[in-house]
Amino acid sequence: MDDPILTIDEREAINSGRWFSTLSPSLRHDILRCAYVKRFKDGGLIAARGDPPEEWIACARGAVRVSSISISGKQITLTYVEPGIWFGDVSIFDGDRRTHDTYAHGETTILCVAKADFKKILANHVELYEAMLRLHARRIRQLYGLVEDLNTLPLRARLAKQLLHLVRSYGISSLSNSDEMRIGLQLAQEELAQLLGASRQRVNQELKAMERDDIIRIEPGGLVVRDRPALMRLTEIDI
Repeated sequence: MDDPILTIDEREAINSGRWFSTLSPSLRHDILRCAYVKRFKDGGLIAARGDPPEEWIACARGAVRVSSISISGKQITLTYVEPGIWFGDVSIFDGDRRTHDTYAHGETTILCVAKADFKKILANHVELYEAMLRLHARRIRQLYGLVEDLNTLPLRARLAKQLLHLVRSYGISSLSNSDEMRIGLQLAQEELAQLLGASRQRVNQELKAMERDDIIRIEPGGLVVRDRPALMRLTEIDI
């Protein structure tokens, strides 16, 4: 049975989310009052492509992997939803079915608001309409940014930007060296390559080059960023 209560860390992740934290206290209260908790093991299916939209969802712990199926039948990871991020509202607004599969990546906790409750909150809080417009505008900006990076930046720069994002979202300070940050989200190189629209072989080559330059360290359990300033400089490469 799902634990119906968020842990302190999970509640903090929701409340401190960049978008959610800008809402008024009364709106945040009404959203949380209607919300319920679901917990998933690694790989658990959260929602499937073609499902009717029944819930508005926020990630509270772990990560939600958003994926699609290629023409050849291969599962392709498009993005990871991190703690504090809300999703699933587009299908509620347009009435269409879910467009992608979503899975738990690692032990994952999500916070859900039923579609009927979401619409009631919209009716009672005009503020939420404006907030959703801001949220959708931010998503559009991010989408254009990704397309621009894909078409203008070399793989090394795009990889550096992705690693910096993962450090911001999942970075864990090293106990032995305060300058180092371990990326807590465990990603196989194939998954990292899919996020970048590149082959695993090319991403592996770039990671090895970064390791030789003492920018990162590749370990069996994941990646450790050793030199963030150097990683930031790589994002400015234009070749």
